Amino acid sequence: MIKIYSSIKFIALLFSVLFTAALFTGCKKNTDIPVIDNGNPPDLTTKVKSSVSGFVTDENDLPVNIATVQIGTATITTDKYGYFEATNVDVVKEAAVVTASKTGYFKRIKTYMAEEGKSAFFRIKLIRKANAGTVSATSGGAVTLANGLSITLPANGVVNAGTNAAYTGTVNVAAYWLNPTATDLPNTMPGDLRGINTNGNAQLLTTYGMAAIELTGSGGELLQIATGKKATLSLPIPSSLLSSAPASIPLWYFDEAKGLWKEEGAATKTGSNYVGEVSHFSFWNVDVPCNFVELSATLITDRNNQPLQNARVKVSVVGNPANFRYGYTNSSGYVSGPVPANSQLLFEVFRNAGCSTLLYSRNITTVTVNVSLGIITIPFTNNNMAFISGTAVNCSNAPVTNGYVMVFSGSNYTRMNLNNAGTYSGMLSLCSNAATPVTLIAEDLATNMTSGTLNINIVPGSNTIPPIQVCTSVPEFVNLTKNGITQTYHYLSLLGDNTSYAVYFYVDPAKTIFAGHLQIINAGIGQGSTQVLHTFSSGGSNMVITNPPVNVSITEYGTIGQYMAGNFSGNFLQPPTNTPYAITCSFRIKRTF
Repeated sequence: MIKIYSSIKFIALLFSVLFTAALFTGCKKNTDIPVIDNGNPPDLTTKVKSSVSGFVTDENDLPVNIATVQIGTATITTDKYGYFEATNVDVVKEAAVVTASKTGYFKRIKTYMAEEGKSAFFRIKLIRKANAGTVSATSGGAVTLANGLSITLPANGVVNAGTNAAYTGTVNVAAYWLNPTATDLPNTMPGDLRGINTNGNAQLLTTYGMAAIELTGSGGELLQIATGKKATLSLPIPSSLLSSAPASIPLWYFDEAKGLWKEEGAATKTGSNYVGEVSHFSFWNVDVPCNFVELSATLITDRNNQPLQNARVKVSVVGNPANFRYGYTNSSGYVSGPVPANSQLLFEVFRNAGCSTLLYSRNITTVTVNVSLGIITIPFTNNNMAFISGTAVNCSNAPVTNGYVMVFSGSNYTRMNLNNAGTYSGMLSLCSNAATPVTLIAEDLATNMTSGTLNINIVPGSNTIPPIQVCTSVPEFVNLTKNGITQTYHYLSLLGDNTSYAVYFYVDPAKTIFAGHLQIINAGIGQGSTQVLHTFSSGGSNMVITNPPVNVSITEYGTIGQYMAGNFSGNFLQPPTNTPYAITCSFRIKRTF
C-alpha cells in the first residue's frame, strides 16, 4: 500500500488505496481473462514497533472529539482537533491495524504495512450509522436505499449475535454504500484494499463498490444472519464503471481482527447492480484481485533539502487515469506501499489535497520486484510552496518547549511540534501564488494553556509567523502518559470525604464512559505540599504501585469553588496480566468540597 505522511515530527499517512474505472493488465478479470495468482500468504505474526498519528473527522469533515482509537494494545482517544497519537506500539508488520470508533458511527479500520523507524499517519472519516429501514425477522424482507444498495433478509433467519438465540422482532438495518469513484473513498473505506483470497494468498483489490451494514434489534442488541441462512446483497455499479464491470466478481468481507478483506462467494452482474448471497454482515466489497509490488520514494525540495511533507501523491494506471490511489508524504517526505505488478503506472505529486496543480510526474513500469524511486528533488521557488516558521511563548514570554502548533487550512489540520527552543517550522504547498489564509493555534502540554487563534495570510516562499502567546488556561484536565502514550481528559468529577480526594475522569461529556481515577490523601494538603497517592486506575482496573509510595506534588490549592492541581510519576502494574507501565500524570479540577 502507499503510505504517505503529513505533519512536522512524526506524521505518516498510509497511502489509502482507491481503484476506479477500467481495470489494468494483471488485475483484469472478466469471463475470458483469468487472474493469475502468484501471491503468497500474508505474514500476520511478525511484529514491529510503530508510531501512529492522525485526525478523525465526521461526515462533514469536522473534528471528532473523544473518538476511541485502538492501535495494537494501545487505546487512546482523540482531542478537540480529532487528533490522536501513539508511539512505539507493537503492531503486525505486514498488516498493522488502526481502529477508530465513536457511538453512532460505523467502526473505521485502517490497515498499513508497518516499517521500523517510520511512523504512519491517517486522515480517518467516520460514517454515521443511518437507519435505512426495518424488516420483520419472522417474514423477512428487503431494505433499499435511494442509491440502489439493497439488503434482503431471509424469513426466520436472524439471531442475536451475542447469544445465537433466534430473534423474532423488528430488525433495524443500518446501511451505507461506499461509491468506488468517490474522491474521499480512501478516508472512509476500511483497510487498504488488500485481501486474502480463497487460496490464502495476499492480493491487491480493485473495487466496484462496497457497503457497511449492521443489524440491530428493537432493544439495540446486535443481530446476525442465522447459521445455514443467506441474505441477498445488491450493490449498485456506477455508470462510469458499468462497461468495464465483469459478468461475475468475487465477494469479500472485511476481517476486523486481521485488517484485511477475505474472499467469500461471488456476485453476478444483474443490470446495473452486483447481486450475491452473504452469510453474515459487516463491510462487504466486490473486487477483482491482482498481485502487487511495493513502491517507495522520498520527496524533498531544493530549499536546504527540506522534506516535502503533506504533499498529495497519486498513482494511476496509464491509459486509465480514473484507476488511481492517493496518499500524502510524511515528515521526511517518504511514501511507500503496494502498487499493481506488471503494470504501466503514472506517479504524480500535487500541491495538496485541494489542488489539481502538478508539482512532479513520471511514468513507472512495474514487474514482479519492488520499486524504489529514491530521492526526488522538487524546485521550491517555482511551485508555489510556502515554508513557515515561528515561535510560541508562555505568559512570561519564555519559549513553550512541550507543545505544538495546529495549522488549519481549508478543511484540514496539520500539527507542527514545538522543539526545545519553542520553535516550529514546515513546508506547505499552496494552490496558487496568491496569499492563502491559514489559522494557527498553539497548545502548551506542560501547563495545559492554549493560545487564541492567529489568522494570517501566507505566500509562496519563506514566511515568518509572529510569536504566538500561549496564555489561556484550560480549567479542568487530567493529562495521563502511559509508556510514552499521552491522553488528555476534560470530563472530571471530584469525590471523596475529609480524608481523601478522588478525581474521576471520563471520555465523554455525559460521564458515562469511565476512563480512570486517582485518589490522594488530603491530610495537610495545600499548595506546595506533597500528598500520598492512595489508589490509581486506568484501563479498567486499579493499578498496583511497583515501588510505593508514589507522592503527588500539589501545585495549586484554592478554596472551594477554585482549583486544585498536582502531578505525580511512578511505575505500576496492570492486572490481571501485570503489564508494567511507567506513568506520568498531571491534573487540575475545581474544588466542590
